[in-house]
Amino acid sequence: MKRALALAALTLSWCMQTAVAADLPKADAAKGQAIVTKVCAACHAADGNSVIPVNPKLAGQIPEYLHKQLSNFKAGANGKAERPNPVMAGFAATLSAEDVNNVVAYFSSQKAKPGTAKSKDTLTLGQKLWRGGDVARGLPACASCHGATGAGLPVQYPRLAGQHAEYLEAQLKAFRAGERANDAGKAMRTVALKMTDAEIKAVADYAAGLK
Repeated sequence: MKRALALAALTLSWCMQTAVAADLPKADAAKGQAIVTKVCAACHAADGNSVIPVNPKLAGQIPEYLHKQLSNFKAGANGKAERPNPVMAGFAATLSAEDVNNVVAYFSSQKAKPGTAKSKDTLTLGQKLWRGGDVARGLPACASCHGATGAGLPVQYPRLAGQHAEYLEAQLKAFRAGERANDAGKAMRTVALKMTDAEIKAVADYAAGLK
């Protein structure tokens, strides 16, 4: 009972500290689709269900999250992007604020196709960390912010269910190394620093199989 209460307190505190919401303006998904067809489809697929493991699925993603990421790829007044990425920087630079809103509206309105977990050997570990974290190490459950089924918690945290395990693993390692640093309050960097390579791989694969 004490362990359960400690874990609940940890996860509640974590979510309260890292929650970030944003109000998005109205957008035109049809115009967004036209942009996606020309600019985004080659890497993320026309409906946002990428079939390339290193490129994330964007279909059905929480719009506020998509908007933040696209905006973060753009260079700021200092010439630097909050989320540096040579490939995405080039594409994002061509999009106006209205374009970003429209692309977000389109991708978020698409139906996400389910993914699959590929490793039975890591299922137990991935499930344990996703559902319960590790209170002894101050590691919150993934579900506390991303939901029990990985659907995310609008408007604060992204959907991870069905996402490519390879992409999720790469992002967790990037957070751990500080190569990606656009997480509010260093939330993901703090989490990833507590995780081993084996734990990252297990959680990523488990998330890929969530529906």
